[in-house]
Formats: sequence, structure tokens, C-alpha cells
Amino acid sequence: MKSGLIEKLATWENFLALLTAAVLAYAILAVPNFATSFNISQAIAGASERALIVLPMVLLIIAREIDLSVASILALSSVVFGVLIEAGYPQEVAILGALATGIVGGAFNGALVTYLGLPSLVVTLGTMAMFRGVGYIILGTDSVNEFPDSFTDFGINTLGDTPIPWTIVPFLVLAPIFAVVLQKTAIGRRIYALGGSPDTALYSGVRVTRIRLALFIVSGFVSAVASIIFTARLANARADNAVGLELDVITIALLGGVSVFGGKGKLTGVFLALVLIATLRNTLGLSQIGGDAQGTVIGLLLILSLLMSTTAQRFYAMLQAAFSTDRKGRPGSSGRSGSSEVS
Repeated sequence: MKSGLIEKLATWENFLALLTAAVLAYAILAVPNFATSFNISQAIAGASERALIVLPMVLLIIAREIDLSVASILALSSVVFGVLIEAGYPQEVAILGALATGIVGGAFNGALVTYLGLPSLVVTLGTMAMFRGVGYIILGTDSVNEFPDSFTDFGINTLGDTPIPWTIVPFLVLAPIFAVVLQKTAIGRRIYALGGSPDTALYSGVRVTRIRLALFIVSGFVSAVASIIFTARLANARADNAVGLELDVITIALLGGVSVFGGKGKLTGVFLALVLIATLRNTLGLSQIGGDAQGTVIGLLLILSLLMSTTAQRFYAMLQAAFSTDRKGRPGSSGRSGSSEVS
């Protein structure tokens, strides 16, 4: 019974929930202006792109893949959107152009990984530079800053009188869909199987190539959606948008309990990690700590999350073994076991 209670309570999600609650409590009580409606709205808006991109990233990591090019696809899609707006195309056409750019970029990554058998880490490391380079070829070091009022209003307005910005709405729509697909559908079970053992999944009839390709395409598409939000929020389209954002996204996924070796992870922990990272970044910003220092903190948090996850798993295994030994050592326990085996 004690072992069962420990199994329910001693989880990474529960630890992460306590850590997130502690950081939020500190920020509310000790950081000036953190709890204001305006700051909460800004913090949520600032996390909008990360919140979106982490959804397909979780699925990729569970499937033993990774996409380091998400921020570069975001930047390139933003450039395409800005250039089309500057050329006088309707806003709807520009949005379709940005989404198409993300889909093509994701498909390119997926084709190299699935059909050529190249490691996704190496492929997306290369395309991370390539996609951003294409953005510089198209727009150079210039930027597009003139957008329709309806577009920029989307980037700064909130839902009615609430502090919830419109930019977080796409995440609120897509997050339940990703959660249901991952946890409740056959596709989700195949993704877990693919990450647990690719060879076994292949011999079990799982269409490994199709799933991998689809995951990269979805990653590119969602990155393009994030590019539209990013551009609307900052009213700026340029090739160096969202530099380093992939570090935050990967940190959120791993800190949320997704195994770097694939096959394990839930979106529940990822949502908690998202709140934690957003709170940390906002708190550091209010404390006048710059972006470079914030990146250092996030990088350290990524390393600590891996160390703490491994340590927690070992500690939990020790507790399970201790309680298991305790049950075996109780008087009469072996007799019950023996009778069970005979029957």
C-alpha cells in the first residue's frame, strides 16, 4: 500500500507542480509589478510562440527525433509573410504563403530524415542555418514594419476585459487536440511505440516512415503559425526573428518529463514546464536581467532538468525496492506467495 502511494505521489509531474507553484509564489510576493494585469498579459503573450512550437516538439522527441530548425522556420515564414504584405498582397494570401513555407520546410526536414536515413539532429542543425540564410537572401538585414491594423490588433489585444491575449488562443485550440491525439488515439500509441523501439514498431506494422514525415510536417506548420503570432506581436518581420527560441522549446519539453531517449512523456508535465519557464523569463526581465543572462539561466535549467530527472528516477527505484523488500520480509508473506504459486 505504501509503495502504491509513493508511486502515485513521487512523480516528476508532482515535483514540477510544486516547483512551479513555489516560483509563482515567490514572483507574486517578492517581484514588484509581477501580479499586475498588464504584466500577466505580457507574460502570456511572450510565451505564445514557445507554447505552440513545444506541442509538435514533444511528439518528435517521444518518437526519438528532434527539430532544431523550428526558430529558423519561424523566421523564414515571417519574412515570407512580411514580403508578401509589402508587395501589396492581401493579408489572407500572405498568411497562406507563410503557412506553405512552414509546411515545405518541415517536409524538407522529414524527407531527409525518413527517405535518406539521416539523423534528425544533424539534418535540422543544418537546416537551422539554411532556412535563416534563405530569409537573409530574401530580405537581407532589412525588416518589414507596416502591417494592416487588424493584424497588429491581433498581436496586442486581449479577450474582452481579461488579461488573456489573443495570441495565446491558437495554443488553447491546438493543445487539447495534441493531448487527445497523443494520449487517446492509435496514432499516439504508435508514436510511443516508435520511440520505445523503432525496429519493433516497424515489424509490428507501424508505418514508421509516414509517421516521422508527418511529425516533421506538423512541426513546420505549427512553427509557421507561431511566425504569424510573433510577427503580429512585435509588428516586425525580419530574418533574425526568434533567435535561440529552439533552446527554450527543447528545455520546456525535457523539463516537462519527456525522455530524451524517446518513448516516454506527457503533455501534462510540459504545460507545467511552460508556465515555469514563462514565469522565470518574466521575473528575470522585471529584475532588469537581459536576454543573454536569461539564456544562460535557461541553458542551466535544461542541464539541471536532465540531472534531476535521472536522480529522481533512481531515488524512486530505491524506494520501490525498499518497500518491496519490506513486504517480502513480513511474517507469513512467503507462505501466501507460495500458496499463490501452487494454485
